[in-house]
This record gives sequence, structure tokens and C-alpha cells, in this order.
Amino acid sequence: MASTTAEQIVEKVGGPGNITSLTHCATRLRFELKDAGVVDQKALEAIPGVMGAVPQSGDRYQVVIGGAVASVYADITHLPSMAGAKAAPSDADVKAAERAKVRGKVAWIDAFFEYLSNSFRPLLGVLLGSSLIIAIAAVLDAFGLVPFQGVDRLEAAGATWVFWDTMWRSVLYFLPIMVAYNAAKALKIDPWIGGAVMAALFTPDFLSLNGAADTVCTEVLGQDQCVAQIFGLPMQLNGYGGQVFVPLIMVAVLAQLHKLLQRIFPENVQMVFVPFLCLLIMVPVTAFAIGPFSIWIGNGLGAGLAWLNTTVPLLFAVLIPMIYPFLVPLGLHWPLNALMLANISTLGYDFIQGPMGTWNFACFGATAGVLVISSRVKDMEVRQTAIGALAAGLFGGISEPSLYGIHLRYKRIYPRMLIGCATGGVTIGILSWIFTPAAPGDPVGVTTGAFAFTSLLTIPVFNPMWIYAISIAAAFVVAMLLVIASDYRTPEQKAEFEELKAQEAADLALAAAPAAAAAPAPAGGGVATLVATRTVEAPVAGKLVPITEVNDKVFASKALGDGVGIVPSDGHVVAPVAGVLMTVPESGHAFGIKTDDGVEVLVHVGIDTVQLEGKGFELDVAKDQRVEAGDLLAKVDLDAVKAAGYDTTTMVVVINTATLKSVTPAAPGEVSLGDSVIDIEV
Repeated sequence: MASTTAEQIVEKVGGPGNITSLTHCATRLRFELKDAGVVDQKALEAIPGVMGAVPQSGDRYQVVIGGAVASVYADITHLPSMAGAKAAPSDADVKAAERAKVRGKVAWIDAFFEYLSNSFRPLLGVLLGSSLIIAIAAVLDAFGLVPFQGVDRLEAAGATWVFWDTMWRSVLYFLPIMVAYNAAKALKIDPWIGGAVMAALFTPDFLSLNGAADTVCTEVLGQDQCVAQIFGLPMQLNGYGGQVFVPLIMVAVLAQLHKLLQRIFPENVQMVFVPFLCLLIMVPVTAFAIGPFSIWIGNGLGAGLAWLNTTVPLLFAVLIPMIYPFLVPLGLHWPLNALMLANISTLGYDFIQGPMGTWNFACFGATAGVLVISSRVKDMEVRQTAIGALAAGLFGGISEPSLYGIHLRYKRIYPRMLIGCATGGVTIGILSWIFTPAAPGDPVGVTTGAFAFTSLLTIPVFNPMWIYAISIAAAFVVAMLLVIASDYRTPEQKAEFEELKAQEAADLALAAAPAAAAAPAPAGGGVATLVATRTVEAPVAGKLVPITEVNDKVFASKALGDGVGIVPSDGHVVAPVAGVLMTVPESGHAFGIKTDDGVEVLVHVGIDTVQLEGKGFELDVAKDQRVEAGDLLAKVDLDAVKAAGYDTTTMVVVINTATLKSVTPAAPGEVSLGDSVIDIEV
């Protein structure tokens, strides 16, 4: 039998098998059920900690918990029986959903990009760490304190700063070994074999082959190309530091060999012979064939992009930031990242990261716009998400928290962010075309000599730094202003949020009811307590009906408190009591008033009228304003509300009914402004 509150709630809504999904707001658990008809509502409301249970349209069901809703939600989701139930989509769910849109059409393409992603994703931490170490050196270089780039650094900078470089060069130089390890894990073979094969090309013995007696070096296109005679066969020697195509291709071949050897040898001898033969075969194959071939591929792709950057620099500068927003959600950006690393290894600099930075800052600018709006409307959940995402972006150069936490959840953001991307791309393209040298062999556009995450901290890594800074600022500001000007929410999402705010304010007031309200009267001989009385006046003229008969299940269930409904005959809405306005949404459809003696009254004009977004409502008051009974709150065009298909019945409820001695609604009938409709004993 269920014992905890979480277990009892799950049991009374029909058990785990009846729950399709579960989310929560500030005060309510929100269930999507397979069959809402099996819910035991009376038993549900009798559970300690449950303040009310409200059926919704379809098979949706709300359970009012109050301020403890987050902990009850966590308790429910951690129940073993709820392992298969669906909660609100996490960032990972959003990511998976986006990738699923293009998955399943060509299986080998899906597998290829997943392989790339799994090979690089675990390295994000050390890559980010190394990029920040680079940034420190770049800042010192910008102030002329330490030569960050250039030849003869040992003589120019001294041993201390050459040693400093080892802390970031270790990541980029040995990156092929790390990629090989991850790639092997991704293909479910022994990752240490993958790392060992790649590491063979970094040993001092292999590097010493350049100076061997039977090694011949010739100059090709301005570079020394050395060929060693190994077992009588020519082996082209290359520097493999920073190369990523080599381990990716090598491990793909290694995986087939590894699996073949596992089929050939019995399990009891696999531990010896599989690694032995993998090393014996794959080290020569990599050194003779895969290594040179992979470098040729990387150089070719890099040369193609370099040609585009040199020939049509403006097109290149706009193309990169415009395609990245579509590549990153699908995990398809890793090939470009691999090309950046290949460029640094081959050319000594990269020209892709500069334009890519404008996309990143357009992304962060859109998040900043969301932060401004969510702070303004007091959407604390989105605000907290935006703060974390913006910090990760501006200081870490990481776009995923913004993308999966916000942008892909609110579809209005992407078009505005793309305009920011285009603005940044055009800016960096035009400025680079005007101010960067275009002599043959010179780099065109904004370049960097290191693989750096594009954040505020790594701006000094780019050259010319001022062009890059202006471009990312333009991308950031344009995206931010567009989101602020047009909002990130659809009209439906805004209406839903306003309704939630009104409901949660009512729930929180109900949750604040002290247990002392139910305390018994003093025993005989005690001092009698003076009972204060007050009345709630009709805020609109019309026909009074019992609250249980209004066409809104939340109000009719009295989950928000006892009260009355009035079908209005006039559009003037006045204050039913004197007090301070605690709730006045922009839509003008609801007013929460707290009297001096603590009575909380909610006037809700119409049913679902929040979706009108204020159309037909003319506000005369503002939040935190003090009003007297009879003061005009708003004027409502009842005909316009009816024409839009909404019920104009106005609910008047006492939110903190549970804390009061009695709340007595008036009998049904016609009422005028100022007539008493509720009697209260405080």
C-alpha cells in the first residue's frame, strides 16, 4: 500500500501506467493521463499535502500542492515505478528531437555524424581549458608584454613563456591520440588500442626518422617532404600533431580488424592476440597509407575553403555564421571543427573561427534578449535558464545551453538570431575585405593561430582583433534587440504564462494558510475572541450565480477559494473591497486585492479571457496601487469579448478562505454595483 505522499498521489491518479507525462509549475503538478476518468478525486484531495485536485480538458489533471511542489515532483519522478513515465523535455530531449528530424533517412550518414560527435564531445572540457590558457597569453601579447606568436619564441619570450605554451599545446599536439581513444570507444572496441596506434606516430623514434641515413627530403611547394625507406618501401613522413582526420579514419579501419580478430580467436586468448595483431598491422598501415592519405584529405578540404575565403571573402564570411545555427543542433558542425584544427596544424592559422564567432555571439545576444524579457515579466524559470546559458556562452564560448535550453523551445528566436548572424557575417566580411592584406599567400579575413572557443575571454586570440570585436558586438546587439522588440514567445505562450501567474498567485495564497486557522475555540472560562466582519461588494452589475455553477472547473471546484460568479450586464469593473492591488496582469482580466485585515479577494473577468491579451479591456489601475471599494478597475467591452467566443462570467473569490472563520456567498439573483455579495468573518 502506498505510504509516502508521492506514492499516494501516483496511486490515486490511476497508477504509473495511467500517466503519460508529468510536469509542474510553481504550485501544481500537471498530469497528462491516459484516462482521467479513473482518478479518485476525493481520495486524492484527502492526501496530506494536497490542497486540491482539478480535472482539466481532455485527460489533463492538476494537483494543487503549493510551495512544496518541486520536492513532491522530484519524489514522484524518482519512484522506481515511475521509471518509464515522461517528464518535461530536458535539454538532452530537445537535442535528440532536433537530431531525430534528419535521422533515419540514410543510416550510414546518421552513424557517421554520431561517430564524429562521440569522438570530439568528451574533449570539450580540455579544449575549453586550453583555449583560456591561450587567451591569457594572447592578452599579454596584445599589450606587448609577451610575444604570443612568431618564430624564435625561446629567444624572444624566454623559457618561462615557452613552458607556459606547453600547457595548451599539449592538448592540440596530442589531440590525435585523444580523438583515437574516444573514436574507439564510440565504435565499441578497446580504446587503448586506438590510442596506442596513434601514439606510435608521436614517439621520439618515429620523429627521428627525418634524420635517418636512408631518408630523403625534397622541397615541394615551399615545404620539406621527407620519405624514409622502411622494409624497402617508401614511407612519407609527416608531422601528425593536431591532425584529426588521421585518427578518425584509422579507428574506422581498426574497428573492422578488431572485430574480425575477435571472431577468429577464442575468448580466453583474445586479451593477448587481438591487441598484438591490431598493433602489428595498424601501426604500419597508418604510417604508410592512412596517415599520408588523411593529411591529403585535410589539406584538400582546407585549400578549398581557403580558396573560397580568398576569392569571395564576403560570401565566406556570411556563409559560415549562417549555416552554423543549423549544424550545431544536429551535431554536424564537427567536420568544420576538424578542418579548423587541420588548418592550424598545416597553415599555422585558421580562418574559419573568426566568422564562426559571429554566430556564437548572435546566439548569446538572443539569450540576452530572452533574459531581459523574462526578467521584465518575472518568468523566473526562463530567467534562471537564460542567466546560466549566457554565462556559459560569454565566458566559455559554449552555445549548447542557449540552444537546447531556450532557442529550440521558443521558435520565434531563430529568425531573429539569424539576422544577427547575417549582420555579424556582413560586418566581418566587409571590414576584412577593406582592411586585411590581399597579397598572394597572405591570410584573408580574421584569423587565429589557436583553436579557441569564441568567448569574451578569447577575443585577443583573433587578428585583427578590432575587426573581430566589432563584428561579434554587432551580431550580439542586433539579435538581442530584435528579441526584445518582438518577444520570444508566441501569443499563445504569453497567454498561457499570464494564466499560470494568476493561478499560481492564488495557489500560493491558499498554501500560506496557517494551521492555526483550524484551532478550536478557547475552552470554557476562556476570554471570548472578538469576531470582525466585512462584506465583499459586487465588482460588476448583473446576475449572481453560485461559484459551483460557473463554466471553469478550477473556480467551480473552489480550489481557489469560496465565492460567487456574476454574469455582467455592464462593462464597468470596480473594486469589491478596499486594499492594495497585489495582482494586475497586463491582459487586464484579473485583479487580486489584499485588505488591511488580510482578506485576499480575486476578481477574474471572464473565462479564458487571458488569451485576448488585453483586447477589449481598458485598465484604470496598476499593481501595488491602493484602491477603495467602488473605485474603477477597468472597463470591458463585453460585446467584443462575447464576439471572440469567451464567457464573460466574472468570478469573485476569497483566496484565503481556509484562514477565515466563515465565508458566506449571497443568494443568486440580480445585483448592482456595490451590493454585498459575500459576507466574511475574519
